[in-house]
Amino acid sequence: MAAAGGEGPELEPGPELALEMEPESEPEPEPEPEPEPEQALAAELSARRSAEARRLVLSPRRLLGPLPAGLSQWFPALEVLDVSGTGLAEMGTELLSLPCLHTLLAKNNRLGGPGSLPKGLGQAPLARSLRVLNLSGNRFAEVPPALLQLRGLRSLSLGGNRLHGIPPDIQELQSLEFLYLGGNFITAIPPELAKLPSLRYLVLCDNKIQSIPPQLAQLHSLRSLSLHNNLLTYLPREILNLVHLEELSLRGNPLVVRFVRDLTYNPPSLQELAGRTVKTRNVPYTPSDLPESLVRYLSLASNCPNPKCGGVYFDSCVRQIKFVDFCGKYRLPLMHYLCSPECSSPFSSASQSSTSQSESDSEDEASVAAHRMQKVLLG
Repeated sequence: MAAAGGEGPELEPGPELALEMEPESEPEPEPEPEPEPEQALAAELSARRSAEARRLVLSPRRLLGPLPAGLSQWFPALEVLDVSGTGLAEMGTELLSLPCLHTLLAKNNRLGGPGSLPKGLGQAPLARSLRVLNLSGNRFAEVPPALLQLRGLRSLSLGGNRLHGIPPDIQELQSLEFLYLGGNFITAIPPELAKLPSLRYLVLCDNKIQSIPPQLAQLHSLRSLSLHNNLLTYLPREILNLVHLEELSLRGNPLVVRFVRDLTYNPPSLQELAGRTVKTRNVPYTPSDLPESLVRYLSLASNCPNPKCGGVYFDSCVRQIKFVDFCGKYRLPLMHYLCSPECSSPFSSASQSSTSQSESDSEDEASVAAHRMQKVLLG
């Protein structure tokens, strides 16, 4: 029956429904994210801080950023810093705050892009204190100009990079004693390299160098010269002036595997023929007799080195290889210039039969037995 007033029937109370709720389980804490390598390194160095430490070697790790800020505060007396194999792509400005640092080893990293070295490097105290810098095994396509401001540098290693040349301003490193540029793509050596008076060890191996500038003979302090695995076909005669040289490496060059005995000769021009006649016959002339350009041209005459010739040449000459004893250790193939093919000695098998005779005559012969070339290379 419906209740008056439209209310529904009164329901008898049924059994009580008890909903027992499962206690909420505590959520497992999320693992704390591992600190970035830079943060981990900073924490580690901060814990190892020492006011007396002179040397610091960072273990190989993958670093993306620069040296951690605070390094100079944690190690104010640091003299040697080794960050090799850490993956560094930039050194950062903290490097400028290490006034006592004299050795920086940063090989086998990713340095070489813009900003790899901090701005103001040449004006920082580091420019005067740093003596040894090793940046081998990085990605430098050119020698950073900032490095050329490190005037106190004695040893510079940039081997195994991507260098295609040597800047002329390398001469600014007047204190440099050791220069390692092996394993790059260098094609030429600037004459300015010869203006390093203290250079004792020069390593230019495993490049693409085709010739050696004669000015290199001005490196009177040079003790070791490594030129192996290049594209050299001859050496300048001036290299004989390196009287203190103790080590010379030439293996792996064309001059080792390609015995040079062919003559190269371009017939002289009419102007050169006339100039030769004037010089060899001592025709008198004064600056008022000839145009200034011809007077200057005549002053450029070179004497033929053949003592039996007495002639001269200007632009047209015969280029030959001449073997010369060097320091009593090597038989070096040097470029030899003659005024004409008539001044060259024909190739003779006699030079192979008599050792003593070939030793003395080879300096004036255009060709030497191939086995003597081997002797030079392997020396």
